Amino acid sequence: MSRKDAEARGRRGETLAAWWLRLRGWRILARRVRVHAGEVDLVARRGRIVAMVEVKTRQKAGDLATAIDAHRLRRVAAAAAVIAPRYLRAGDDVRIDVILVTGGWRITHLPHVWQP
Repeated sequence: MSRKDAEARGRRGETLAAWWLRLRGWRILARRVRVHAGEVDLVARRGRIVAMVEVKTRQKAGDLATAIDAHRLRRVAAAAAVIAPRYLRAGDDVRIDVILVTGGWRITHLPHVWQP
């Protein structure tokens, strides 16, 4: 798969993940927030929780086993630490979630996989 195709697939997965979150009561505050430390795919809020969401999209479920690891989560956590103050209010909790998208539509939400 070309880099361009992978980028398009990733964007489709992020769009699907954003809609999935909205249907479950989350408000999407931002998409693809990039800072020097890395990138956060989605920033979402539900009540007093602000989730920095890493979205991984793969064609086959078996490929997701290597899609997210401690190194990638550290990069997301570093980026989240930089951007969190933009979205947090007094009393809010922040966390890092992962959403896995497979086969073009199947979603697995892994809440609170890392807390900065």
